[in-house]
Amino acid sequence: MEDLQVKERITIPGWELWFTASRSGGPGGQHANKTNSRVTLHWRVESTTALTAAQRARVMARLATRIDDEGVLQISAEDERSQHRNRELARERLAALVRDALHVATRRRPTQPTRGSRERRLQAKKAQSGKKAERRWRPTD
Repeated sequence: MEDLQVKERITIPGWELWFTASRSGGPGGQHANKTNSRVTLHWRVESTTALTAAQRARVMARLATRIDDEGVLQISAEDERSQHRNRELARERLAALVRDALHVATRRRPTQPTRGSRERRLQAKKAQSGKKAERRWRPTD
């Protein structure tokens, strides 16, 4: 089996991935009733050589709900009639999942409001206050 390119510097070796096939659910008639077109891709995240220890810990934490007790991540694909196409879909989904799990969001740098924005905010508050003051009841003399 060929290796799976996740990112530029991260490639999962093909020997770490294995597939199982089963029957797809739902309607489909004769074809669905006798072919094993659903594919489940298995990848042992705990002992992978594709990731560093820090990357592995990050993936394990981010995908904890999808990883079983043995440290195996399972991805199923049953969208297509072809088992071969479902294998490709499962590989693409694994790459996308790992890519998203490894993504580190940039931290927001807090900034001060500009002088102009402060002035506009105060002008808007004064305008709103004036509008409300106009609505108030005043006794007539």
